[in-house]
Amino acid sequence: MLAAAIRGRADVIVTYNLKDFPEKVVSAHGVTAQHPDEFLTHLIDLAPGAVLSAIQRLRRSLTKPAVSVEEYLATLERQELSAFVSKLKEFKTLL
Repeated sequence: MLAAAIRGRADVIVTYNLKDFPEKVVSAHGVTAQHPDEFLTHLIDLAPGAVLSAIQRLRRSLTKPAVSVEEYLATLERQELSAFVSKLKEFKTLL
């Protein structure tokens, strides 16, 4: 994965598996490794409209069965995205 990131000139590897991407190793190649929660939290800070729009479309596409905002946020919480969920709760009426 690191080789693909280098080849693709990526700045960030987003992974739950941070232990396999030590900072010293990845930073030597101009790459950082981030947990998905950190990445998504930064992303919503940078482009809240785009992120909220995408989340809204995604949640509304879940129709069999329909998923409430609370259920969707609970699912994200179970996926270890607690900081991102905290940010999303600020915009709960838009989701």
